[in-house]
Amino acid sequence: MLNLTLWFYAGLLLAIFGSIATVWGPGVEDPVVRTINTEVAGIGVSLILLTYNYTLALLTLTATTVVCTLILLRAITRLEEIGADV
Repeated sequence: MLNLTLWFYAGLLLAIFGSIATVWGPGVEDPVVRTINTEVAGIGVSLILLTYNYTLALLTLTATTVVCTLILLRAITRLEEIGADV
């Protein structure tokens, strides 16, 4: 089994890089790409919480996935309303 410190630091890196990619990353004008970058940060936070409690990590991953999916669907709907190619 891998060391818990490894999971903590991997989650920390994913959370930091996902947050930076959401703000300044490539294609941040596209809401779909921004939502995918937000998912990366959400998985990083889940990995950090995985080192503390499995239930907390599972709830966090589920909550971030649901919220990001709703944001993604709303962004695609708005893009279709204005006539952009999705």
